This record gives sequence, structure tokens and C-alpha cells, in this order.
Amino acid sequence: ARPSARAVVLGLLPGVLCAAAVAGLRLTEGRTRLLVAAAGTLAVALAVRALLRHSAPSAPGQPHAGPRTPGIRAWTCWLLAYAALGDGLLGVAVHGGPDGPPDGTASGAWPLAAAPVLALALACAPAAWLTRRFTARARHRLTASRGLEEFGASVRPLLLGVLGAFLGALAALLAVCGAVLHEPAAHAQALTLGALLLLARLLTTHGSTRAPAAALGAAAWAEAIAQASVFAARLPGCDPLGVPVDALVGTWGPGCVPALACGSAALALLAHATRTLSRASAHVPAEEG
Repeated sequence: ARPSARAVVLGLLPGVLCAAAVAGLRLTEGRTRLLVAAAGTLAVALAVRALLRHSAPSAPGQPHAGPRTPGIRAWTCWLLAYAALGDGLLGVAVHGGPDGPPDGTASGAWPLAAAPVLALALACAPAAWLTRRFTARARHRLTASRGLEEFGASVRPLLLGVLGAFLGALAALLAVCGAVLHEPAAHAQALTLGALLLLARLLTTHGSTRAPAAALGAAAWAEAIAQASVFAARLPGCDPLGVPVDALVGTWGPGCVPALACGSAALALLAHATRTLSRASAHVPAEEG
């Protein structure tokens, strides 16, 4: 399970590039800031893609990091974009805004939340290491177990331990990023999103793609519908459409929408992962099956 030097570099690269992009946003203005945001987004996306393709163990019978998952990638991009801009848009939308496009700051007409996105990018390194560790230890236990029931009973706590370790690391990164950037750490929405993404990654690495795609898609649709309902309520006679989201935001703030959406999807995916990853077939290489 020991990662190579290449895997370490790929794990750290998304966080480094995201930190550079956030610094660029803080140091620039106007059109230059938009160019920095576009370049930073592209660089981080390419770094994450390289990490997912090369730094994790292969799924059984699959090259690199598993089967191609365009649907999962699309939903993941939406969820990360919402983490950066969704709460800010929803917060101003319930009060009649926004009054302009996002300007890359936390105090603009459409606020940007840089702290949770930076923390998630930095968390790519522990996520990659934990994914590799889980796969290696599960395969070791498969060879050491005396029966399938014993193997399943040993893998379930391993899965929960990996998830708990990742959430602990992510919580620490959120606290640090929030303090450095002087922004709310957004623990609830970022931790639930992080849990959802890690579980999707674990399942995808071991050859299961339908459930991760469904869970990520459900969370993305829930966020999109919540946003759309607020704007739809501005149409004549459609005021009731915005009442549920207005009530939620008024009581718990805009962060409750992604926290509920991603948290519910993560719980469902955890239940599925507990069943799927405790099966021997999820860990046996194709040449041994």
C-alpha cells in the first residue's frame, strides 16, 4: 500500500494548484481575476483527473483507476461548483438577488466560498492514500480469512475507519483554510460532500459505478431544484414554490441545502458500500476470478 513518489506528487498537486488559484483571486481584480479563475479551475480539474487515473489501485480487471465514468465526473463537477458558488447564490436569491455575476470574492454580489473548495482539493492527498490503503488491507484480509463471512465482518469496520479518518483530516483542513482565508469553514456541507465523494471513489475503484452515479446525481438534482424553486417563486402566482427552501434557509442558512442533499446521498451510498465492498468479488483481481 505504500504509494510511489509519483502518486504522492499527484495527490498533492490539486491542493497546491487550488491554493495558487485562490491566492491569484485574492491578488487580482477585474478581467484578470476572471482569467485567473478560469485557468485555476482548468488546472485543478486536470490535476484531479490525473490523480484519479494514476494514483489509486486498479479496480479488478480495469486499467488505471477503474472504468470510465463520465456521468460521475459530470455530477462531481456540479457538486464542487455548488460548493464554491451555490451557497452564495442561494443566500442572496432568497432576498431578491443576485445583483450581478460572481466577482471571485466572498463579499461580492454573488459570494464565492473558497475555503471549502480549497480544503476539498487539499484532501485529495489523504483520500488517495486511504483509498490505496483500504484496497491493500482488504485484499490482504481476503487471503487471510477462513471464510466469506469472516472476510465481510473484517472489511466493514475497515471501511468505516477509512471514512472516519478521511472526515477527520477534512475537518482539520476546513478549520485551517477557514482561518487562513478568514471565511466560514462550512463544515456541514463540506464534510457531507467529502464523505459522498470518498464513498463514490471507493466504489468506483472496485468496479461499481451505477450506485455512485445515482447518489451523486441525486444530490446534484436536489441542489439544482432548490435553487430553481427560489427563482421560480418570482413568477406570478408561483410564490408557494419557494416556501420550503425559504423556510430552510431562514432557519439554518443556505448551507443546509447541500448538507441535506449530500448527507442523505452519502448515507445511502454508505449502506450500499457496506454491502458491496464486504464481498470478496469486489477485491479479487480479474485474473484470479
